[in-house]
Amino acid sequence: MIGALAALLSCQLTGEVAVRALHLPVPGPVIGMVLLFLYLQLRGGEVPAPLSATAEALLGNLGLLFVPAGVGVVLYLPLLAQAWAPLGLAVLAGTLLTIAATGKLAEFLFRRLR
Repeated sequence: MIGALAALLSCQLTGEVAVRALHLPVPGPVIGMVLLFLYLQLRGGEVPAPLSATAEALLGNLGLLFVPAGVGVVLYLPLLAQAWAPLGLAVLAGTLLTIAATGKLAEFLFRRLR
C-alpha cells in the first residue's frame, strides 16, 4: 500500500512540476492523473492489485477530503454573502454548460457506437 501511495503521489508531484515548469493553465493533479492513465495504458490497461486497493481505500474516505473545503466556505461566509449574485450565476451557468456538454458528448458517442 505504501508503494502504491508513493506512485500516486509521484504522479501528482510530476504533474505539479510539469505545470509550474511549462506554465500550463491546468491543475497539477489533473496532469498527474493523465500521466497515471498513460502509464496504466502502457501496461495494457491492467491496474496492479496494490494500486487498486489503495485507490479503493482513498475513495472510501473521500468524504474526509471535503472537510477543509467546508471549513474554508464557513471561514469566507461574509465574503460569499457579499458576492452571492455573481457566484450564483457562475454556478448556474457552469451547471447548465456541463449538462449541455455531457448531453452532446453522450449523443456523439451513442451515434458513433451505432
